[in-house]
Amino acid sequence: MDLASQHSEPPVQAGDTPPDTQHGRGRRTLRNVLIGVVVAIFAVWLVLFITRGRFLKHPFERIVGGMTHRTITVRGDFQLYFAPLKIKFLAEGLTISNPSWATRPNLFSAQRIDTRIAPLSLLFGKRRLYWLDLTGGAVDLEFNRDHSTNTWTFDTGKKGGKPLEFPRIDQATVAGTTVRYLDPRMRLLANLKVDTIRSTDARIGKAVGVSGDGTVRDTPFTVTAQLLSPDATANRGENKLVMTARAAGNTIDVAGTLPSIAEIEDVPLQVQARGRNLSTLLAIIGVAIPQTRTYRLRGQLVMQGNEYRFTKVSGVAGRTDLAGRLTITNGERLHLDSQLSTRSLDIIDAAPFIGYNPDIVAAKGAVAAAAATGAAPSRVMPDARFPVETMRAFDADLKWTIADVRSKNLPISNVDLTLDLDRGRLALSPLTFSMARGNVASDLIFDTRQRPSAVSYDVRLSPTPLAKLLAGYGVVEAGTSGTVKGRIQLKGRGDTIHDSLSTSQGRMAFILPRGTFWTRNVQLAELDLGTFVQKMFEDKLKSPVQINCGLIGFTVRRGVAAADPILIDTSKNVMLGRGGFSFRTEAMDLAFRADGKKFSLFSGQSPVGINGYFAKPGINVISDQLLGRAGAGLGLALVATPVAGVLAFVDVGDAKAAACGPILAGANANAQRTTKGKPRDDVGHGTTAKDEDGKSTGPERKSQRKKFLGIF
Repeated sequence: MDLASQHSEPPVQAGDTPPDTQHGRGRRTLRNVLIGVVVAIFAVWLVLFITRGRFLKHPFERIVGGMTHRTITVRGDFQLYFAPLKIKFLAEGLTISNPSWATRPNLFSAQRIDTRIAPLSLLFGKRRLYWLDLTGGAVDLEFNRDHSTNTWTFDTGKKGGKPLEFPRIDQATVAGTTVRYLDPRMRLLANLKVDTIRSTDARIGKAVGVSGDGTVRDTPFTVTAQLLSPDATANRGENKLVMTARAAGNTIDVAGTLPSIAEIEDVPLQVQARGRNLSTLLAIIGVAIPQTRTYRLRGQLVMQGNEYRFTKVSGVAGRTDLAGRLTITNGERLHLDSQLSTRSLDIIDAAPFIGYNPDIVAAKGAVAAAAATGAAPSRVMPDARFPVETMRAFDADLKWTIADVRSKNLPISNVDLTLDLDRGRLALSPLTFSMARGNVASDLIFDTRQRPSAVSYDVRLSPTPLAKLLAGYGVVEAGTSGTVKGRIQLKGRGDTIHDSLSTSQGRMAFILPRGTFWTRNVQLAELDLGTFVQKMFEDKLKSPVQINCGLIGFTVRRGVAAADPILIDTSKNVMLGRGGFSFRTEAMDLAFRADGKKFSLFSGQSPVGINGYFAKPGINVISDQLLGRAGAGLGLALVATPVAGVLAFVDVGDAKAAACGPILAGANANAQRTTKGKPRDDVGHGTTAKDEDGKSTGPERKSQRKKFLGIF
């Protein structure tokens, strides 16, 4: 066999293709495809470059609108093309619609947007803009009424939607931007203008300023703010924000760091507020509190859902310090829950609790403050009306403790106040405090749900030292060891304190158990001139007089208080009082007389009158009875001898000692007895205060027989 024939190729059959030809054809096909793709891309690029992609305007509106479930509209020029490798996007009159429930048609609009976009950033991760020129942008941020969604969250078919995200921007100029923010639940509307923003290398550098105005619950306000970390904000990082708002004479400063520009929930914000009157600040959100003097407060605010929690609150209002917490719940009904503590409260700062303006009290006194409320001249009870509609609009709970009250006359401390406001019914119950080493417990109810308001006062005074209680009124403590306890129970109708007391019914009684009192005070009251002069020359003015028991009681009907009774039994005399006073006119007509138990040569034996008004009380020492005795004495001196004239001033000392049982029980005049058990005929006969026509407004003696049960 031939060796050549052994290594020769097999013969080629018809229809067979050589392998090298197949590989070459595959390469050529792939090359042609790649060339075709490149040509196609170039053709697309060329078409887009030549046409500037203007023909993509409507597809852009449709596709992006479908992705965001919003209506996208470009009213002016539109360009979308590669220039050369970066995507250029230009749109004039671009608008992105709001959801149908919003009050404005568009979430966003711009006069002109011109930007360069990194192509691959649209496919992978964080979007990036090489540069942006935005002119005349307008953003509308709005919550729906139930606060379940907002305009900047896009519906993607998933629960909750997807919030708006900002891309990375290397270089930008943003001018003429406005922002509108609306929160129906808070009744807040803000219209803001953003300063021109310029950035280079993805850094804005300086703070971005914002200014504007708006309304909160129909109260106008102005606001200025600065975004201190605009670079972090642009890169979706921390947002350091400071803001100052002014409304109704109040200034509020807010500072904090937000996790994103539109996220404020669960973020602690530092808040400071100052102004002339704290009540005007809370009135903005529909909350009524008494007026205050100039205040400064600070604290931390955290918003969570419909709750606004103010913690670590501290500051002053007037000369009173405040500390504590406050939670405002903006639900179906506005609710305030607060706990406050005060080390020292100035008594002038407490004036608003009864309707006075504290600034007027401090400058001109209580009478001027009462007149400012509409009260008649010389009146001290305010005519300031309860804010009935506001009290019905919100609910509140308050626990307030006060260590000390700075007062010129009354030593008050350890105040413990519990307040409950429920749909127009305000209860200060209990309200307790210490006064002159005694304790006062009270329950005050103002029910504005009834028309006019139903008001009740129940004030209970535990045994309190007289010396300490009266020290601020010129009574020296030495020589006085007596105590006083009492209770006031009144009910009336009216929308002011004056009106409620002017219509009140009830009982007022103060009991003096056994103790001592300065001789000088007793002798002045009884005008026992002989004993007074004798003790003055013997230097025994401070000799104590023993008080066996005493009762100062009034029965109140239709706002008029009649003495029922005033009866004080001492070791030397029996002091009696008659008359009364009127809450309606604030007039007083009281007379006090002391009948001696022992013989006294020089005794006026005539009443000392207290008259005038609450605001201007007067003391009438020279009474008609005293003038009568003086006239009788003069007559005896003329017709007989000078010694006979003295007889008119002799007190034989026949006063009947009082039984202390009914007195200490707080019984009315009809139940009083002498030590021998006989009914007293020297109490319950007096007149009471006069009305505007000068007529007695007090009850007759028979009406004083009604006993007030269970007062002690």
